[in-house]
Amino acid sequence: MAASPALIGAAAAPDAELRAALEQARALDPLHTLMVVRNGTVLAEHRFRGPAPDRSVNIKSVSKTIIASLVGIAIRRGHLTGVDEPVAPLLRDKLPRGADPRLHRVTIGHLLSMQAGLERTSGPFYGRWVSSPDWVRFVLARPFVADPGGPMLYSTGNTHLLSAILTRRTGRSTLELARDWLGDPLNISIPPWPRDPQGIFFGGNDMLMSPRALSRFAAMVLSHGRVGGTEVVPRSWIEASWQPQARSAFTGDSYGYGWFRREDAHLRRYYAWGFGGQMIHVVPDLGLSIVMTSDPTQRSGGSSGHSAALHRLVEQAIIPAFTG
Repeated sequence: MAASPALIGAAAAPDAELRAALEQARALDPLHTLMVVRNGTVLAEHRFRGPAPDRSVNIKSVSKTIIASLVGIAIRRGHLTGVDEPVAPLLRDKLPRGADPRLHRVTIGHLLSMQAGLERTSGPFYGRWVSSPDWVRFVLARPFVADPGGPMLYSTGNTHLLSAILTRRTGRSTLELARDWLGDPLNISIPPWPRDPQGIFFGGNDMLMSPRALSRFAAMVLSHGRVGGTEVVPRSWIEASWQPQARSAFTGDSYGYGWFRREDAHLRRYYAWGFGGQMIHVVPDLGLSIVMTSDPTQRSGGSSGHSAALHRLVEQAIIPAFTG
């Protein structure tokens, strides 16, 4: 049986309220680990079940937020010209014959905000995509179901194209970039994760990071992209990533570049979300970050599912411990 939830530095929040929130978290069977950090201080860290907080776990689609950060760094370093750069010239040899002219209008920004307009490779289309011999070519050959820049069509294939583009433009694997640009300055370990048949590291799913590593990433984001005096992710990129570009048909929340946005009681909250209930929440007005990892094999969607329960935990228990 897991020990009672641990509070560290609890003076930064009402001890009883935060402890009560952790007891509520314990009742969520799929939840493995919960971390609460404020202004760089770890207030609570608890493993309810599953691997220890320093063990790397599958963060599922939280990977999309990590890849989006790498794109922002690549733009700052001059490997990409910006979010308006067209994708087709970067992947010219992978374009289908007789490609729809709209393919030449798809930009880096459209991939980041899930507005490419191509038929999705997530949900019911996922299995066929990852079983294909060339994932990049498969994504680019999907029919258009909307114009580029139109509605949000959540598709992991979009982020995988970004991984392929990063690899081509830098001459380095996405794993190398993640370790160099994020791992080293954050002092976190990023182990290898799955690759496609051409050796491109999976963009947008199945990355491996520990809850503590995610917590350091979140703290860096809340520090405007800096660790000490070192810029890790450009502040301007974080701010751009949080700007609404589209809206999720599943949650109603707005979506920027790898981050969802929700407002509760006039507090802006941004979150990264992965299958099964992998989450990072950041609340800039409170200097607060929350990391949650869960069983990555169990579906978590729906208004009564595990992800909804995690949102309620954040909104009704954890945040009130700092605002009540």
